[in-house]
Amino acid sequence: MNMNDMVIISVDDHISEPPTMFDKHLSGDDLASAPKFLTTDSGTNYWEYQGMRMPSVGLNAVVGRPLDEYGMEPTSLEQLRKGVYDVHGRIDDMNVNGIAASLNFGSFPGFDGGRFHKVADKARALIHMRAYNDWHIDEWCGAYPGRFIPCAILPTWDMKATVAELQRIVKKGCTTVSINENPTVQGLPSIHNEYWEPFWKTVADLDIALCLHIGAGNPAPHASMETPIEAWITTMPMSIATGAADWLNLSALQRYPKMKIALSEGGIGWIPYFLERADFSHSRHQFWTNSRFNFKDEKPSDVFKRHFLNCFIDDAFGLKNLDALNEDLVSYECDYPHSDSLWPEVPERLWDTVKHLTQTQIDKITHRNAINFFKVDPFQHCKREELTVGALRAKARADGVDITPKSSGGAAPLAEGETPRVITSGDLMKMFSHHAKAA
Repeated sequence: MNMNDMVIISVDDHISEPPTMFDKHLSGDDLASAPKFLTTDSGTNYWEYQGMRMPSVGLNAVVGRPLDEYGMEPTSLEQLRKGVYDVHGRIDDMNVNGIAASLNFGSFPGFDGGRFHKVADKARALIHMRAYNDWHIDEWCGAYPGRFIPCAILPTWDMKATVAELQRIVKKGCTTVSINENPTVQGLPSIHNEYWEPFWKTVADLDIALCLHIGAGNPAPHASMETPIEAWITTMPMSIATGAADWLNLSALQRYPKMKIALSEGGIGWIPYFLERADFSHSRHQFWTNSRFNFKDEKPSDVFKRHFLNCFIDDAFGLKNLDALNEDLVSYECDYPHSDSLWPEVPERLWDTVKHLTQTQIDKITHRNAINFFKVDPFQHCKREELTVGALRAKARADGVDITPKSSGGAAPLAEGETPRVITSGDLMKMFSHHAKAA
């Protein structure tokens, strides 16, 4: 086996939604009141919905931009690669990158649909969230059967509506949803509350996979407003450990032993110690905490290895320690078009970190585990030999896909005598606040 023989499924990518996304799925007042894509006087784009304004953020879509032009400033669609917001351009960029299939999270609604949770008119929000799912499943994923893994969002502020939406999307062929790992930040009961029991039962009955994406519920902490932004970025993947520990102690995992939970964009290198610590803590504290009644005769690590899919972008250390994980629940993610994405060089970097593994292990990590976990099979739509890295890149070359870096002009030059200053967490917070108001 060599690099070009790999079949790669990415279980975490993102979409910057196109302006016309609701046009085919709503009409009349429902369309008139839907989220709107607008442009500022300075030419940057933002979404507006029920009084909320969501600017386009640079690092969310810097793929194809020179590294020295990365930044968090608001952007416009014209500054982005077409594949960021256009499904046909996305397929071109997937082919260039050797990606056979992709699971895509949304941008303006939040990874978990959280923006719909924040608005006052929940009746409207339900209509628009359902339309979002229709667009995502039918129009985006449906444009290229077998090349995408549909992932819906849910109105978890209304449990009856949530169950109904789960049943509806499954009939449309979607068996994956993205939810907030800490619903208390949305004003909802915690995952340990009986409020969620109908949800657990429904996802178990329908065999639906749950995605918990970093940053949706438990924000990555930063030490202070003067903390250099790179310190914050460094710890972002590991911030999912807070949610992972909470979900690991979820009693529903005992009642529903086949429940499936993906820790999206969390990495894997930290997990061996996390599991060691969970088992140690349980051995020392189970008698006074009564956790022994939850885990019964199992160790926390046993429960984790049964329920949780662990996803990585670039994690050589974790792959060297694969024996400490469940190799049947580890999957690759590209994170296109975010700043961590290695597009268009994913196969080169991935191969360098997996080539020490057996062919069976490589197949599991690159695509087999994703197929089994998310209940999708791209080989039902395309021959395997058409979806290898080599075949997809050959098609991209034949189609003339351009990967020339897309420059937006770069940062403003320093004034004479000016000394560069390290960007801090506080700078970022101020920028978010300013542009959210100014949009």
